[in-house]
Amino acid sequence: MAMKTGLVLEGGGMRGLFTAGAMDVMMEHGIRFDGIVGVSAGATFGCNYKSHQVGRVLRYNVRFKDDPRYMGIRSLLRTGDLVAAEFSYHTLPNELDVFDGETFNSDPTEFHVVCTDVLTGKPVYHRIEKANDEALEWIRASASMPLVSRPVPLDGRLLLDGGISDSIPLRYFQQQGFDRNIVILTQPKGFYKRRTKLMPLFHLFMRRYPAIVRAMSRRHLMYNDELSYLEEQERKGSILLIYPQDTLPIGRTEQDEAKMRRVYAMGRQKAEEMLPEIAAFTKFS
Repeated sequence: MAMKTGLVLEGGGMRGLFTAGAMDVMMEHGIRFDGIVGVSAGATFGCNYKSHQVGRVLRYNVRFKDDPRYMGIRSLLRTGDLVAAEFSYHTLPNELDVFDGETFNSDPTEFHVVCTDVLTGKPVYHRIEKANDEALEWIRASASMPLVSRPVPLDGRLLLDGGISDSIPLRYFQQQGFDRNIVILTQPKGFYKRRTKLMPLFHLFMRRYPAIVRAMSRRHLMYNDELSYLEEQERKGSILLIYPQDTLPIGRTEQDEAKMRRVYAMGRQKAEEMLPEIAAFTKFS
C-alpha cells in the first residue's frame, strides 16, 4: 500500500499569510497531498489548497483589510466576534471573493479541521466532506479565538479555536494513516511558547467555561510538547518542516498591507528555496 502524504497547517492569525505564500508556490508546482489538516488560520487559509485557488488568501485579506464588515473592534463590540461571522464566513466566500466549492468537492484530498470543545477543553476533529454553509461554520469554529469570539454551536457542541487544545495536529494525522507529512509552522525554529500573560482576562471573561481557562493555562506546555514531537519525527525522516527563518513581522490580527505582503512573500520564498526537497518528499510516497 502506498504511503499517504499529509499537509499539517498550524494557526497564528495573520502569520498564516506565510503559510498562504508557501501553499501557493506548492500549488503552482503541482504538489498534491492525500490529506490536509488545518487549525485556526491553517483551516481558513488551507481550504484554498483543496479548491486550487492560488492567491485568494492574500487577495481577500488585502481587499477587505479596512472594511469594518470584515474584522475589527467595531465588529467585536457589536457582535462579540472580532472577525465578523456572517460577513467573513458567508458573504465573502459566497458572493465577494467566491470560494470554489465545486473544485473543493471534486478534489479527492481529504480536508480536516481542529476545534476545541468549550465544555471539555478537548480537541474536536472534523473531516469536511462537502463545501457548504455548515463547512464554513466548522472553519469559523476552528478559527474562533477565545476572548474575541463567541463559541460556535455545531454538532451538539460549543466550539472555539482548535489551537487551544491541539495547535500542531501531527499525531492526529498520523493516526488517520498519513505516514509522511509536511508541516508548515508560523514561528521560527527554536521558538518555545510561554504561558500567556492574558490569564487574568481568561479568569474574568471565560469563567463560564472553566475547561477553556484550564486549557489556556496549560497551552504552552501542550504546544512545546508538540514541538518536541516534531523534532523527533523530523529526525526519523517522517516529516518535512517549513518555517520562517525569523519571527514574522506581523501581529496576529494586524492588517498593515505592506506587512501582509511581506509575510506572504516570505512564505513564497521559503517554499521556492525548499521546492526540490518538497518535491522529493512528496514523490517518495
